Amino acid sequence: MDLVPVLEEPLKKVLGPATAKVMAEHLDLHTVGDLLHHYPRRYAERGELTRLAELPLDEHVTVVAQVATARVLRFNGGSGQRLEVTITDGSGQIQLVFFGKGIHKPHKDLLPGTRAMFAGKVSVFNRKMQLAHPAYQLLRADPADGTEGAAEAAEAVDSWAGALLPIYPATAKLESWKIAKAVDLVLPSAPEAIDPLPESLREGRGLVPLPEALLKIHRPHTKADIADARARLKWDEAFVLQVALARRRFADTQLTAVAREPKPDGLLTAFDAKLPFTLTDGQQKVSKEIFDDLATEHPMHRLLQGEVGSGKTMVALRAMLAVVDAGGQAAMLAPTEVLAQQHHRSITEMMGELAEGGMLGGAEHSTKVVVLTGSMGTAARKQALLDLVTGEAGIVIGTHALIEDKVQFLDLGLVVVDEQHRFGVEQRDALRSKGKQPPHLLVMTATPIPRTVAMTVFGDLETSVLDQLPAGRSPIASHVVPAADKPHFLARAWERVREEVGNGHQAYVVCPRIGDDEDDKPKKGRKKSAEDEAEKRPPLAVLDVAEELAHGPLQGLKVEVLHGRMHPDDKDAVMRRFAAGETDVLVATTVIEVGVNVPNATAMVIMDADRFGVSQLHQLRGRVGRGSAAGLCLLVTEMPEASPARARLGAVASTLDGFELSRIDLEQRREGDVLGQAQSGVRSSLRMLTVIEDEEIIAEAREEATKVVAADPELERLPGLRTALDALLDAEREQYLDKG
Repeated sequence: MDLVPVLEEPLKKVLGPATAKVMAEHLDLHTVGDLLHHYPRRYAERGELTRLAELPLDEHVTVVAQVATARVLRFNGGSGQRLEVTITDGSGQIQLVFFGKGIHKPHKDLLPGTRAMFAGKVSVFNRKMQLAHPAYQLLRADPADGTEGAAEAAEAVDSWAGALLPIYPATAKLESWKIAKAVDLVLPSAPEAIDPLPESLREGRGLVPLPEALLKIHRPHTKADIADARARLKWDEAFVLQVALARRRFADTQLTAVAREPKPDGLLTAFDAKLPFTLTDGQQKVSKEIFDDLATEHPMHRLLQGEVGSGKTMVALRAMLAVVDAGGQAAMLAPTEVLAQQHHRSITEMMGELAEGGMLGGAEHSTKVVVLTGSMGTAARKQALLDLVTGEAGIVIGTHALIEDKVQFLDLGLVVVDEQHRFGVEQRDALRSKGKQPPHLLVMTATPIPRTVAMTVFGDLETSVLDQLPAGRSPIASHVVPAADKPHFLARAWERVREEVGNGHQAYVVCPRIGDDEDDKPKKGRKKSAEDEAEKRPPLAVLDVAEELAHGPLQGLKVEVLHGRMHPDDKDAVMRRFAAGETDVLVATTVIEVGVNVPNATAMVIMDADRFGVSQLHQLRGRVGRGSAAGLCLLVTEMPEASPARARLGAVASTLDGFELSRIDLEQRREGDVLGQAQSGVRSSLRMLTVIEDEEIIAEAREEATKVVAADPELERLPGLRTALDALLDAEREQYLDKG
């Protein structure tokens, strides 16, 4: 039988090409199964209205409310007209506006007392929230009164015969009620859904079968229906994901690696003897975990998380030295050239003569440390490749260039990946395949990750945490600077920068954009909509801000710029001048976010700070206060005081604890952003599970998944689970290819 399984039917066949196209483009839904898994975001009850008081700014919302007033205003000497409608739900009110010719129908439909569903994007005008030109559907119009819209309303009331109206995540192009109609067309296929959960697990936990869960989530009759469906669908997501991770872990335990134990009086001992300080307790504890792993014959898979500046590089370097002692080589993979150069500099400085293997003046126990990046000159590159293949170089630091086919090692024993969220699983694997046997793997991240996210995203890694800062690190004071409400605060910020420079220190100014012609072009294939045009001004740009500061508030100071589209040699030169103290103020994009280490830089001003994520702000802030003088971070924003963006910045200013911030960040954003950047494919799978709230389910699913995989690694006895897994990993592969 060569029939396409019902859930894989393309939506085009069921809904028609026009609707299917919008669903594919705007919601990434392509098949009947995709649409069945597009769950309502919430439910509005008849007679219970959405709280207008809690509408999020800049989001597409669907509200159920009653018209309080409606009036037509004329402007431009009477030639223009607009309809203003105030709707209320008891908790608050919001204004709807319609312009020009578009006012006739709503003027007729939206009479005071009328109830309807409204969908649109919440914006602010004259400091008041409004919905401009919302789509709407009347509720409870009398079908007998013959007005336009009454028939629609009657149909609307029929189509939601249940008491709970599902409200779907919608877009400007596709309102929630249109999605609801499309779901009605595919719901009859729900019984065909193959259940991925083993029956014993499902019954043991009292979960409803999958087809029943799908019917109950889309068309619940009671709140208990919704609870049953959610409990079941959360388990699916957690379990399938944990099985994928458990299979990776299982496969890794089947691999053999070379155990690497440091020589008692080798390179590591010589290095430790040179250190001008003692390691923190945390560094010693984590080093022990790593050395224990390295001494076994299975490949180590460890995630090392630590706050910005907690000394992760030191821990990683000691692990690399241990491997070199044991006769192997170590590679450190950095996300950018600036960072690879910087690591190379700081590691050769820390090692001194120990990094001069084979050279005059090199110590007795020493090795060669080479750097390998895409923009190196041919001769230098040839020499680096030769040093790796002969084993002359024990340590190599590089960018993606290390993954290329041409790069060969004599005996690769350890791979250290800096800033995990920039490398997918496949890239880790490509580098690991360079070893004769799989090398050990240490992944470092400076973005602290709550335990649950670590289990969900890095479930194939063991985790170590460095949570104390080394001695000699200074506290950082952070403040929000509301430039629009209080312009004098911004003037004061520039004075503070001058004061820091006057005291012999340096400062960063960070902007979201570069400001050359490149980044002002609209993205390919994306027409600017009226909505985009109406969006606020473009984010501030490095080139403009540097110009303004040099001729304005920071006149007389030496100001330079740094951004990602500069030639690598120019970037390096700018960084060197800044590190040497020749530049007072560096105006940069987020290229300085990771690993840039200039202890003399004490102040940072982040322009349009609301355009950055919480963890990014935390990362950026970690660039100051790296020496003995206290750090200062000023978050400049024009967002109004009551906005969610300001609340986010307030949270960043109020705590230096990255783990606390990562929780706040997760609660405010959808996990997709966090998981999506961390691991290809995971994003596509989390629709129901919320990582922070569902900690227990994730932990239990991990346990169950480990048991299932240990008993049946190929899942031969669980065809439904295999299918779900293939779907998940398929999305992962697809996303990886897109990125590639």
